[in-house]
Amino acid sequence: MSELEHTQEIKPPHSSKAVLPWLKENLFSTWYNTLLTLFALGIVYFVLKGILVWAFTDANWDVIPANLRLFLVGPYPKTEIWRVWIVLYTVCALAGLSGGIWGGLTLRFAVGIGGAGIVCTLLPIDMATFSWTTRGWILGGVALIAALFFVGIRSRDFSPKMRRWVLVGWILSFPWTLIMLRGFGENAIPTTNWGGLLLTLILAAVGICFCFPLGVLLALGRRSTLPAVKWVSIAYIEIIRGVPLVTILFMAQIMIPIFMPDVRLDKVLRAMLALTFFSAAYMAENVRGGLQAIPRGQHEAAQALGLNYVQSTVFIVLPQALRSVIPAIVGQFIALFKDTSLVTIVGLLDLLGIAKIVIANPDWLGLQAEVYLFVAVIYFVFCYLMSYVSQQIETSLGVGKT
Repeated sequence: MSELEHTQEIKPPHSSKAVLPWLKENLFSTWYNTLLTLFALGIVYFVLKGILVWAFTDANWDVIPANLRLFLVGPYPKTEIWRVWIVLYTVCALAGLSGGIWGGLTLRFAVGIGGAGIVCTLLPIDMATFSWTTRGWILGGVALIAALFFVGIRSRDFSPKMRRWVLVGWILSFPWTLIMLRGFGENAIPTTNWGGLLLTLILAAVGICFCFPLGVLLALGRRSTLPAVKWVSIAYIEIIRGVPLVTILFMAQIMIPIFMPDVRLDKVLRAMLALTFFSAAYMAENVRGGLQAIPRGQHEAAQALGLNYVQSTVFIVLPQALRSVIPAIVGQFIALFKDTSLVTIVGLLDLLGIAKIVIANPDWLGLQAEVYLFVAVIYFVFCYLMSYVSQQIETSLGVGKT
C-alpha cells in the first residue's frame, strides 16, 4: 500500500486560553480597542442599571406566582391537570432514554429538562401557589429522566433495536399528547379550554411538524417540469406570502364556517391550519434556495448510477439541500413560534392572551411591565434553545466548514 493510503487527516490542536490572556487579546489589544471596550461597557452599564434597579427594588413580582397556573395551562380544568403531568412524564421518559442511547445533544436536552425541574422546586414561591404536591410531581419527572438515562446506557449493548423504538416513541408522542389532553366521552376537554404556555407550545409543535413536509413538497413542486404542479405551487406560495398572517387567521376563523357550514372545526384547529399553511409557503422558499444550490452534476451523477427521480431527490439532492439551509429553516421555526402570539387576536388564550387577562384584573392593575417581561423571557428561552440546537446540528454536520 502506498504512503497516501496510510495518510490520515490530523486536525490542529485545540488551544485554550485563560481569562486574562483572552481579555487582553480580544478586548484590550490596542489603545483604540481598549477605548471601544470601555465605551461599550459604559453603555451596557447605563442601560442595565435602570432595569436591574427596577427589577430588584420597584417591581411587584407577586403577580407571577399568583397567576402561575394560569400562565402555564390557562383555563384548563384544575381537576384534569393530571393529564398535563402524564404528557410531561412522557417527554421526560423519552428524553432520558434518548440521552442515554445517543448522548451528545440529546443528553444536554435531558440534563436541561432535569436541571430546570430542580430549579423550579427550589424557587422561593409561596406554598399556597406552588405546593409540595406540585414540587413532588416535578421531582418525580427528574427521577424518571435519571432512571431511564441509565436504562438507555445499558440498552446500547443488549438491545441495538432500542434506538428504533425510541424514535417511534417520539413520533407517537405527538398524537398521544393531543389525545391525552383532549380525552374522550363525558370527560373530554374542549380545545377552547387549552391556554397559556400549553396552547402556545401545541400550536408551535403542530405548525413545525406539518409546515416542514408541506414546504418541502411545495419547493419540489415549484421546480417540477409538470406545468400543472409547478404553477399551482407557485400560485400558492406567492399568494400566501403576499398576505399577512393576521388575515389568514381571520379567514380561518370566519370564512371557513361560512363557506363550509357542514364542517365542524373548533377555533384551535383552525388556528393550527392557518399557521401551518402560512409557514409552509415561507418554508418552501427556504428549501428551494437549498435545492438551487445543488450543482447539476449531482443530478447527473445520480442518473448515471441508475437512480430515478424520486430516489435521486430523496437520497442525493434533498439531504444536501436541507443541510445547507438549516439556519433558514430553524429561523422559520422560531418565527412560527413567535407568530403563535397572534392567535390572541382571534380570541384564543395563548400565553400572550393570558397576560392580557392578568393585567386586566383589578388586583393587578399597573403591572404590565412585570407581566410582559415575564412573557418575553419565556419566548426568549424557547427561541434561544431552538437556535442553540440549530448551531449544534450545524456543527455536527460540518456546515460552513471547508
